[in-house]
Amino acid sequence: MKIDILTLFPEMFTNVFDESIIKRAKEMGKVQIQIHNFRDYTTDSHNKVDDTPYGGGCGMVLMCQPIFDCVESIKTDESKVILLTPSGVPYKQKNCYDLAKEKHLIIICGHYEGFDERIRSIIDMEISIGDYVLTGGEIPAMVLVDSIVRLLPGVIKDQSHIEESFQDNMLLDYPTYTKPRVYKNMEVPEVLLSGDHKKIEEYRKNESIRKTKEIRPDLLEK
Repeated sequence: MKIDILTLFPEMFTNVFDESIIKRAKEMGKVQIQIHNFRDYTTDSHNKVDDTPYGGGCGMVLMCQPIFDCVESIKTDESKVILLTPSGVPYKQKNCYDLAKEKHLIIICGHYEGFDERIRSIIDMEISIGDYVLTGGEIPAMVLVDSIVRLLPGVIKDQSHIEESFQDNMLLDYPTYTKPRVYKNMEVPEVLLSGDHKKIEEYRKNESIRKTKEIRPDLLEK
């Protein structure tokens, strides 16, 4: 997979993409990630990429030209162009799996007060990672890349993500434990030490339901 990210702050991505699973995926050749500063594509003599909104209002709005030119320079027939915006489709685990099947993703990070509405004419999908406002799309872009890259074949064991939260009818993941067996008078549930795989599976399923009821009852309603 190839991922191109359009941003005004490329340095924000350096450490994030050079650590942990994303670093390993890059070293394995599973993903190529390139960061583009779309300010490099502006034709404005003062290197501007934003301007005041028509009709008045506060803040600055990202201009069409730098983003259009940057996208057009890297887009192919296999590209899927994503715009990160609070008004986008809520990002879910199903989106992760769908996007992990793509060959080329182009992710546009918004900033300032917003972006020229005409930019929507060159995108394929709008995504929001939650009902709140961030300074820009850089952190959401990191979220997308992390959630997608880990699903690429061979990056992690299939079983690792198959058994995760939101995989089993939208249930949260069951509690897990490791050594020591007792810590500060808190004991590992006896069933996990029994060796009875059927009972362990039943316990974990019940715990997933219990945990979901307590923390995210809205998932059960869905």
